[in-house]
Amino acid sequence: EELAELLGCAVCHPLASAVTGPDSRLRVAAFDVDGTITRHDCVVPFLRRVAGTATLGRRLVAQTPTVTARAARRDRDGLKAAAAAAAFAGQPRARIESLASDFARSVHTTDLRAETIALLDEHRRRGDTVLLISASFEVYLRPLGELLGADDVLAVRLEVGPDGILTGRLDGANCRGPEKVRRLHAWLDEHAGGRGSVHVSAYGDSTGDRELLADADVAHWLGRG
Repeated sequence: EELAELLGCAVCHPLASAVTGPDSRLRVAAFDVDGTITRHDCVVPFLRRVAGTATLGRRLVAQTPTVTARAARRDRDGLKAAAAAAAFAGQPRARIESLASDFARSVHTTDLRAETIALLDEHRRRGDTVLLISASFEVYLRPLGELLGADDVLAVRLEVGPDGILTGRLDGANCRGPEKVRRLHAWLDEHAGGRGSVHVSAYGDSTGDRELLADADVAHWLGRG
């Protein structure tokens, strides 16, 4: 009830049936990924897979003044950028995409929340459009989305140079908080006639999903506490 008051929207029980639109509008189900679809965070395990734990740690240590300052400010976006630089700079796109496909298959096999997948599958069965909207990296969420039957993925993109080598920079903003709503609305403008033409059900588990849940017609809080 406190969360519902905070968000200013309806909040449903995690195991509630998927919601159909109250009218003839297109129905969209927007799912966060880490902690909502998956049982654990995906970002750090993938960074370690790409760079190796020791190398990743060494490169982050080399950025100690920057990382420390961003951590002190609780600058999640800045920390994401620093981690991306440490893991991805100089990496060939083909290698990262190959690792990402393997990682997505591993997550699909071992790390999904069954209760959330049941909700996602119910939306698919009813013909709703399913979107993954996440602060995880798009490079592995696209193959995961294909495995889940999602219609599209809105997530953190990595900048690739003209030579096919990753620069280590993010291509656009970190997809969390207000950016999730901005990305969703941009997608709806392009594909569905805008936000007013769509009934949105949203699923999330953290403060990074708060704005997405507040924007939804129906919000499903899937946190465990």
